[in-house]
Amino acid sequence: MAFHIRPLAIALFALAAAVPAVDFARAQLFSPEQRGEIEKVIRDYLLRNPELLQEVIQEMEKRQAQADAEKHRLAIKTHSAAIFNSTRQVVIGNPQGDVTLVEFFDYNCGFCRRALADKIDLMKADSKLKVVLKEFPVLGEGSTQAAQVAVAVRMQDKTGGKKYFEFHQKMFTTRGQIDKARALAVVREIGFDAARAERDMASDEVRLTLEEGFRLAEALGINGTPSYVVGTQIVIGAVGVDKLREAINTTRCGKAVC
Repeated sequence: MAFHIRPLAIALFALAAAVPAVDFARAQLFSPEQRGEIEKVIRDYLLRNPELLQEVIQEMEKRQAQADAEKHRLAIKTHSAAIFNSTRQVVIGNPQGDVTLVEFFDYNCGFCRRALADKIDLMKADSKLKVVLKEFPVLGEGSTQAAQVAVAVRMQDKTGGKKYFEFHQKMFTTRGQIDKARALAVVREIGFDAARAERDMASDEVRLTLEEGFRLAEALGINGTPSYVVGTQIVIGAVGVDKLREAINTTRCGKAVC
């Protein structure tokens, strides 16, 4: 008997959870007495078998994860050109790589600072990895100023992203709050024109670059840093080099380990 009651209880529990969303006419299929009996059956069964709640929660989380993954795939497909091949981004690693890792970052993000080493390790170990960097300054005015300077650096860089990445690394290895003054100091450290960078901060190119990043983040459901796009996946947070490598391998060969 228990073999049959358990699936029935799951169905009843799901029904009870769905009742608020059912339209009024369909709700009238049950009389008040019948609804009361259904609720009593569910309540009594759950009190006797509380572990069922964990199973239901796990199933709901699984379905939500599947729905989120499908939503991410659609959003990435819709915006793929701007995500992977925008003219307003910096590419490091192998520009012709077979897998692209896109990072949304903020120079005042401590987790981004720690994730810098992951990025470097991945590029060193994987000669076929293309990495795209997108400024996403969400941590205040200092972050916005730093991102504006970073775009200005990209505008001066004639080395295919190498000098920009030097700037990028120095920004993350400096101490304290990052703002315009610190960013311009780093510009001078790498041998670029700080006066020009300060002028370019107010340019349309800088404004449009940051606007593009924010539009993409909104379309992808990204609201924090670091966040990554790998293939059709969105990875949120400083998950570590192993998790990122799994996402890269899944994109490359369909498995966590190629």
